[in-house]
Amino acid sequence: MYQDKSLLCRECGREFIFTSGEQEFYTVRGFETEPVRCPECRQKRKQLARKQREIFEIVCSECGEVDTIPFEPRHDIPVYCRSCYKKRTLL
Repeated sequence: MYQDKSLLCRECGREFIFTSGEQEFYTVRGFETEPVRCPECRQKRKQLARKQREIFEIVCSECGEVDTIPFEPRHDIPVYCRSCYKKRTLL
């Protein structure tokens, strides 16, 4: 049903193969467009985004433990450390 396709990377200009397996994955996940970057450039962009993500220190609303979260907490909503959050989501 799917056949490997050769595509050009928008970032580096190199040719890369969009495999039949990747095409099937994209279809199953509902992605409507083909990738425009090669796997290496996609990985670099992900790593850059992670480095730029701001981390916020919080005090857990349940146990008082200090932890970090990847979003700015609102003062009107309780925030939880990792272990308390896991306990609450398993309930």
